[in-house]
Amino acid sequence: MLKFEDLEEKPISTQKIFDGNILHVAVDTVSLPNGNESTREYVTHLGAVGIVPVTDEGEMIIEHQFRYPLHRVITEIPAGKLDSASEEPLAAAKRELLEETGIVADEWIDLGEYHPAAAYCSEKLTLYLAKGLHMGDQKLDTDEFLNIEKVPMADVIEDVLSGKITDGKTVCAVLRAAVQLGYLVKK
Repeated sequence: MLKFEDLEEKPISTQKIFDGNILHVAVDTVSLPNGNESTREYVTHLGAVGIVPVTDEGEMIIEHQFRYPLHRVITEIPAGKLDSASEEPLAAAKRELLEETGIVADEWIDLGEYHPAAAYCSEKLTLYLAKGLHMGDQKLDTDEFLNIEKVPMADVIEDVLSGKITDGKTVCAVLRAAVQLGYLVKK
C-alpha cells in the first residue's frame, strides 16, 4: 500500500480554458506517482457556505429554488459563495442567511467542511448550524428567486434519507446537524 505522500500528482503545466465569474476551468499536465504523465481537467472555485437554520421549536428553514443545470426546482439549505478569497466563512454564512431568508442567528455551530465534487472541482463549503433565530425580511439579490419554508427537522431528515432531497450540500449538512441536535445518534 502506498503512503499518502506517495499518491501525490505534481503539476507540470497549466492551460487555462475558461475564466468566468464563479468558475474557472483549466487543464493541467501532471506527473503521476509512477512517473508517467496524464492530464487533469478541473474547475477552481472561491468556496461557499451552507447553513442549517433551526428554530427553537425544532423547525428547519429550507429553500425551494430553480436550478438551471437541473431545469427544476430543488430543496436546499440557505447557501452562497464567498465574495472573495479573504472573506471569512462565518461572515459569509451570516450574510447569506440574512440575504436569503431575512434571518439573524444568535448561535453558530461549525459543522465542518464539505467538498461537493473533489474529482474535478476545488470548491469547499463550510457548513454551519444556526440557532436562536430572529425572523425578518429577505434581502435577495436582483437575480435571485426562491421560496423559504419552515419544516419540522424530523421531516427534513426523512426527505434526505428517502432521497427526496438530493442536493449534496443539503444532504451532508442536514445529517451533520441531525447528529449535533440528537435526532441521529453517532456510533
